[in-house]
Amino acid sequence: MDDLVKEWIKFSDMDFTTAQYLYDNMRPAPIEIICYHCQQSAEKALKAFLIHSKIKPEKTHDLESLRINCAEIDNSFSAIIKDCARLNRYGTQPRYPTEIEITDRDTLFALQDSKRINEFVACRL
Repeated sequence: MDDLVKEWIKFSDMDFTTAQYLYDNMRPAPIEIICYHCQQSAEKALKAFLIHSKIKPEKTHDLESLRINCAEIDNSFSAIIKDCARLNRYGTQPRYPTEIEITDRDTLFALQDSKRINEFVACRL
């Protein structure tokens, strides 16, 4: 794995670790920020895969678009369609008040989805 891919994975891991830490340690949990970091973690993992595959990722927060780009290289990326779809809405909306309503259950799904995408990508690097 080249250094640039490692950097993207490092940043992906930092986003996920931050989300998990906030969920485990802050009360009340900042669920909007947690979900945002989960989306960011998945986004960076998908971009790492594209870079690893010698593809320059587009500048987007759209996980579905990135997943489709990855699937053009490896069709097994269809396995994470639902994970990407659930996380996709957290790319920008939670950063602003009143933009999106998120529950604690949504936050648990976001953590699970992000972890699943990260592990999925790691197995392909």
